[in-house]
Amino acid sequence: MEVKLTYRGRAVSEHEVAFIRTLIARHPTSSRRQLSKRLCEAWDWVQPNGQLCDMVCRSLMLELHRGGLIELPPVRQRPPNNVTARHAPAGVDIDTTAIRSTLRELGPLELYQIRRTTTERLFNALIDAYHYLGYTRPVGEHLKYLVFAHERPVACLAWSSSPRHLGCRDRYIGWSATARRRNVHLLAYNTRFLILPWVAVPHLASHLLGRMARILASDWQRLYQHPVYFLETFVDPQRFRGTCYRAANWVSLGRTTGRGKDDRHHKPNRPIKEVLGYALTPRFRTLLAQEAP
Repeated sequence: MEVKLTYRGRAVSEHEVAFIRTLIARHPTSSRRQLSKRLCEAWDWVQPNGQLCDMVCRSLMLELHRGGLIELPPVRQRPPNNVTARHAPAGVDIDTTAIRSTLRELGPLELYQIRRTTTERLFNALIDAYHYLGYTRPVGEHLKYLVFAHERPVACLAWSSSPRHLGCRDRYIGWSATARRRNVHLLAYNTRFLILPWVAVPHLASHLLGRMARILASDWQRLYQHPVYFLETFVDPQRFRGTCYRAANWVSLGRTTGRGKDDRHHKPNRPIKEVLGYALTPRFRTLLAQEAP
């Protein structure tokens, strides 16, 4: 059957386009959001945690609309763009007294997964104030961690869904395009790692990466009902050497092309980053290379 559009790895056939047209015709008063939810329910298009793939479905329908394959109803409201209209997290009043000690002297460290808790505002504020990239609202699956020593925050780590395409990583894993599309959600990307600037504790960063490697998969499973088998991050070689990652046994996978996911001209348009990765299981290649259940 003729494929009319491929969007984020999903091939939409002529028959499915006809189904969407019929769905729109049967619900003439429904909004675009309501139609996307109806389509998700009709296709049983859900995330591993059971939630509808509403945002992806809405984007797919918009692509079909722009291509003249379906006619969506007019836009009823335009919610604020969280990227262009982002408000900085509220500042926090926090003890910035210097912490200078050995890792042993620092004492017990407590790692808390704080997404969807009241402490999340503290995390957002610390990242926005002290990380060189600032805070941006994550999209898709993600977890946030705050690390405390004697009830004082000392570090923040954020993890999110991995990029769909990453040449050096894909070659390292050795999976096919089909397996990548099916299994890329089984990777996690370390988007932010911050040791607060008044904390000077040798080996703290690599120690925390080791701790994260032991708990991240189970926390991801608990929230999203699927595991993760491989971790990755980007390091800007103009700023950092990635020493703490290497000390925690992460390996260099190569470098990005600097072109980004929306490249149209095949020319670098952003800084080239080194890609580092860490396998959570020796079987990661076997598990990630599976093309069918």
